[in-house]
Amino acid sequence: MECPLWGLSDAVETTGLYTAHRLMSTASNPCLRCGACCASFRVDFARAELQSEGGCVPDGLADDLGSQTCRMRGTDHARPRCAALVGTVGEAAHCGIHEWRPGPCREFGLRAPQGLGDEACARARRQYGLPPLGEPSPLPRGRVSA
Repeated sequence: MECPLWGLSDAVETTGLYTAHRLMSTASNPCLRCGACCASFRVDFARAELQSEGGCVPDGLADDLGSQTCRMRGTDHARPRCAALVGTVGEAAHCGIHEWRPGPCREFGLRAPQGLGDEACARARRQYGLPPLGEPSPLPRGRVSA
């Protein structure tokens, strides 16, 4: 079941975040065995994303920060590890609530399913002794990208 808050369905949305979501389910996706981001960063999100508020994030996985903001449980520790993270970082780790994860998690590393990281992804992976995800190959001299 997809989160109704995000309005995702196979028939309606085939671009953007949903494309990234679909790519996340492929065996070649490094995110399905990494999990470094889930064990490196604090994750704050709008209260409206909680199930009790009409969103998708299970209330039991969030800590209240105030009237408008929540934090994923476990991400506020000195060594963060999201309570929704399943498995061993760098070996076989994944989000246990991937379809219902909050906005900041949906927005993080959108290119990672294609094997392309960014600075934050590389920083998280480095903390666990993992190499950064590959960067795009430079174009041969004299060629211009479209």
